[in-house]
Amino acid sequence: MSRLSTISFMHIKDVDLNLLRLFDAVYRTRSVSRAAQMLGLTQPSASQGLTRLRLLIQDPLFTRAPGGVQPTAKADRLSAAVASALTTLEIALNESSSFEPSASIQTFRLHLSDIGEARFLPALISAVRRQAPGIRVESAPLAHDDIAAALNSGRLDVAIGFLPTVQGTRQHPLLQDRYIVLLRKDHPWLNAPEAPPTHTSATPTTPATSLARLRQLDYAAVRSHAETLHILQLLQLEDRLRLTAAHFLALPDIVRDTDLAVLMPRNIAQGFAQSGDYVLVEPTLPLSDFTVSLHWSARFETDPANRWLRELVCDLFEAMPPAQTGL
Repeated sequence: MSRLSTISFMHIKDVDLNLLRLFDAVYRTRSVSRAAQMLGLTQPSASQGLTRLRLLIQDPLFTRAPGGVQPTAKADRLSAAVASALTTLEIALNESSSFEPSASIQTFRLHLSDIGEARFLPALISAVRRQAPGIRVESAPLAHDDIAAALNSGRLDVAIGFLPTVQGTRQHPLLQDRYIVLLRKDHPWLNAPEAPPTHTSATPTTPATSLARLRQLDYAAVRSHAETLHILQLLQLEDRLRLTAAHFLALPDIVRDTDLAVLMPRNIAQGFAQSGDYVLVEPTLPLSDFTVSLHWSARFETDPANRWLRELVCDLFEAMPPAQTGL
């Protein structure tokens, strides 16, 4: 048995379950005060509990950082095991053959990107508030490499998005989408000769014409949506990339006020185009079509609460019309 395992075994009899819940809350929020609020504790009580756990574990666990705390290496190693153990215990204690959404106070955790939140959360939260007013929903993006493990451990309940690299999960397709080019309505490129069809036409341009025309544009792209960067690379348009942002939702305002173009999902872009400030251009693009799917873990296939959430998502978003976003 390793030294780490021996130390953990020696102290497990002394560790209060509430201390592990406190550790998990601080780790997830990166803040003692926010963790205390989440658990219904005073900040002094949370600080005292954290001190007790530090003495038992023989490690600082968290150090001060701007805006809160950051975990030590030991805390990073403990985090997954603690979260998994708490989730397993919570499921076991609350397991039943049925799920009553109107009486539930469960917290559901979702993976959604920033653009996914804009697309899915408004309708989802509206339905949850009607059917299950005591339920809480937490949405946060995870690295794609971490999603399957988070679903299996129970740290995530479901993930929604275009997640081609996520393997080993149950999946259900929700909607088909494709990448298009979003421009401001008075972009001079639209009035140039051989302008490609916009969202008012169903006829795409030929690949050769598309590429020649697309090379006349400067682009903004999103780091977290690697597929758009990949499309620009395949079209050999990397030299036309002028802005790389962290999130999609800032880009429509930038597009409206500049001559930059952005590749983005048609389903979301149609919502912006309804304002009258934008035009959707649909040239022939490589890898343009994709499927947005619901992902969950086989471990929770028959869990009543997880099944209720999955069915709600499918009812809301299968074959749903384009988003009517006001962002």
